[in-house]
Amino acid sequence: RGIRVGYTPDVLTDATAELSVALLLAGCRRRSPLLLSDICFYLALSASGGWTTWKPLWMCGYGLSDSTVGIIGLGRIGQAVARRLKPFGVKKFLYTGSRPKPESAAEFEAEFVPLTRLAEESDFVVVTCALTPATQEMCNKDFFSRMKKTSVFINTSRGAVVNQEDLYNALAHGQIAAAGLDVTTPEPLPTDHPLLSLQNCVILPHIGSATYATRSTMAVLAANNLLAGLRGEPMPHELLL
Repeated sequence: RGIRVGYTPDVLTDATAELSVALLLAGCRRRSPLLLSDICFYLALSASGGWTTWKPLWMCGYGLSDSTVGIIGLGRIGQAVARRLKPFGVKKFLYTGSRPKPESAAEFEAEFVPLTRLAEESDFVVVTCALTPATQEMCNKDFFSRMKKTSVFINTSRGAVVNQEDLYNALAHGQIAAAGLDVTTPEPLPTDHPLLSLQNCVILPHIGSATYATRSTMAVLAANNLLAGLRGEPMPHELLL
C-alpha cells in the first residue's frame, strides 16, 4: 500500500545489556517476588528482623566467577552482555543462533554450540535473540530439563521465545535455580500469574530501554524519520521491505 516504515536501530543495545546483567545478578542470589533486587530484599530483611544470627548457608546463591555463560543470539545486545560479564571472571562463553559468528565471538573466545549443549553446560543462560518462527517457544520443557539445577535463566528478548508454563514448572519444581525476565506474554503480566508467586523469579515490566539517554535518542530518531517521510525524502533509518 506504499506505506513507508521508519525504525530506531542500535539505540537499545547498552541499556538492554545493562539490564540483562542486573537481572542475572538478581537471579544469582535469593530474591523476593515483591522486590526487584537482592539489595532491596536484604534491606527489608534487616529492617524487619529477618537478619538474626549468622548461618553458614543462609542467603547463599551462585557466583559468576569460573562459570559458563550461554548466550542465545550473539547479536549487538548479546555481545554487549558478554562484554559486561567478562570482567566478572566468567570462565567460558557459549552461544547459539542461526549461524556461527566467528568475528563477533573472537572477543570473548565464545564457542558456537547447538541449543541443547548450551542448555546442558551453561551456569547462566541469557536470551537476547529476535523473535521469529524458529525461536518461538524455543525455551520449553525440553530445554529446561537439560539445564543444571543450579542454572539461572535470563530473558530480555521477547516473551514468546519462552514457553511460560514450562518455565513455571521448571522453577516451581527446582529443575532450574532461578529466572529473571524483562519480557513476558502477555504484557503486562496479570497480577495473578503463577510466575509472580515464585520467590526464585524476578520479573520487570519490559524496561530494557528505560534510560533517559536511550529514550531521548529513540524519540529524535523517530521524529527525524517522520519529518523525512512527510517531505518525501529518504528516512535516516528506513525499513526497506
